[in-house]
Amino acid sequence: MTGEALQDDGWILREAIAADIDDLMLWFPVYEDVHIWGGPSFRFPFTRETFFKDIYWEKMASFCLFDPSTRFSAFGQLYERDSRIHLARLVAAPEMRGRGVGRRLIEMLMTAGQAMFPSDEFSLFVFRENKPAYECYKSLGFEVTDYPDDMPHADACYYLTRAAGNKQKGEQQ
Repeated sequence: MTGEALQDDGWILREAIAADIDDLMLWFPVYEDVHIWGGPSFRFPFTRETFFKDIYWEKMASFCLFDPSTRFSAFGQLYERDSRIHLARLVAAPEMRGRGVGRRLIEMLMTAGQAMFPSDEFSLFVFRENKPAYECYKSLGFEVTDYPDDMPHADACYYLTRAAGNKQKGEQQ
């Protein structure tokens, strides 16, 4: 996306800046929250330095979603993996969960991802225990796919994929 923000009904998705990550760190006060979001290798307790390293700040495109009142509402990352646009570290602000923010984040990230990468398919991982996220992804047309051979935690995660043109109920056309 490089500098351009996406807008939809007053919601804004833009590239994250370091100050956003400082705010993001506050969303993870306990190990369980970091583990289910960042995975078992994400360090906790974390420092600012380890947090930036563990989200691969220099290597992955990071985005923040802001609601119409400009409240930081969600965060997610994109990169190319196995010829797919891979969505990673998706999270809604604790006070915004259960309000469709995750769905909006994913829809807008998919739009941004298609502008960044030459692919018409998306992928993501989700811990099996993270039922709300799993249900959100399924409602957006993601389907469980064979787990990649080179990835750990196959016993704890689902690998989901979705074609770019697979619009689901409630999704922008």
